[in-house]
Amino acid sequence: MTVYQNIKEAFTSIRGNLTRTIITSLIISFGIMALVGILTAIDGIETSLVKNFSFMGANSFNIQNRSSGFSLSRNNKRVYYENISYKEAQEFKERFEYNAEVSINSNNSWSAIAKYKKKKTNPNTNIIGGDNAYLSAAGYDLAEGRMITEADVERNIRVAVIGQEIKEMLFGQADCLNKSIKVGGVKLRVVGLFAPKGGAFDFGGDRIVLVPVSLARAQFPKSNTSYNIGVAVSDVKALDAVAAYSENLFRQVRKLKVKEVTNFSIIKSDSISAALMENLQVILLGAVFIAGITLIGAAIALMNIMLVSVTERTKEIGTRKAIGAKSATVLNQFVIEAITICQIGGLGGIVLGLIIGNITSSYIGGSFIVPWNWMFLALGVCTLVGLSAGIWPAYKASKINPIEALRHE
Repeated sequence: MTVYQNIKEAFTSIRGNLTRTIITSLIISFGIMALVGILTAIDGIETSLVKNFSFMGANSFNIQNRSSGFSLSRNNKRVYYENISYKEAQEFKERFEYNAEVSINSNNSWSAIAKYKKKKTNPNTNIIGGDNAYLSAAGYDLAEGRMITEADVERNIRVAVIGQEIKEMLFGQADCLNKSIKVGGVKLRVVGLFAPKGGAFDFGGDRIVLVPVSLARAQFPKSNTSYNIGVAVSDVKALDAVAAYSENLFRQVRKLKVKEVTNFSIIKSDSISAALMENLQVILLGAVFIAGITLIGAAIALMNIMLVSVTERTKEIGTRKAIGAKSATVLNQFVIEAITICQIGGLGGIVLGLIIGNITSSYIGGSFIVPWNWMFLALGVCTLVGLSAGIWPAYKASKINPIEALRHE
């Protein structure tokens, strides 16, 4: 009997046991859906991490008190981080000797409301204190107007550069330059507009209101403020060298001894991406574990169905063997039947996994992706499950004595 005939016979048997087949296929589908769905989401996120983390420039890094909530170190040494004071940031900037731009900035609020006449934003506006170097250090571009200047910082001028989302909510298509807005009760004149930025995982790259860092200190004070120091180099190849120099320089600013642990962080966009991907691997292992347990359950259920099928079809098997069917032919038929059921469930799981994985990826900032490698892997896994579940019932069927089988009721 050819493979095609075996597959045809398999579908005939499936139709005869439709309810049990559907239940088994659904179990397999859920296992494959978990596997393909999470793998698709992870792949989608990975392909767009570099783009999404453009809130930090590719040629820049930050010096800050902590690692922004991402675990970048696997060592067990306890580090007592200290906030970076404005005085320390200024001293670092004054002593910095590399050919690079240094920006002192602060995050003063993530939940402010910006107003213009009767219009206002949602309470998720980011107030950032910055200086003339913030544009380069944070990887922004200007769409219109000008940037914060040294004079603005020195004279504590009430000016602001706003993000695209703020502009659209307050001004729509109208010009925003030289218009006055209120943020946290403080009147600010809009002097610049940032080009569209986006933000990784909704970090609000376009919901920014940038004011002079001196004005942020005076008008938007925050308890325990820790200042960030952004450093942007002209040559990305020199980034690691400048980062090492900056770490040593800031250790000197803090008067840390040689044996003392560094109590601040050097943060680059690629290190955040690497840390996120490392954490995503834990999710991947969880997905594999869940899918594995589900598929083992599906294999056991399928094996039971095939054993029941062998018992129900004993007379049919005996008839085939009596008219010349070989044991190997019967074995192949039942194995192919088990694999066919698994492939039906696997195809359903792949479709569901692609849909759920891409929806998840899109929701948290990833891009649409069709992971052909994971799809082929899923089909391969389904084949193995079908083979492992069907081999024993198939072997049992192939060993049935045709004479005894014909007398079976």
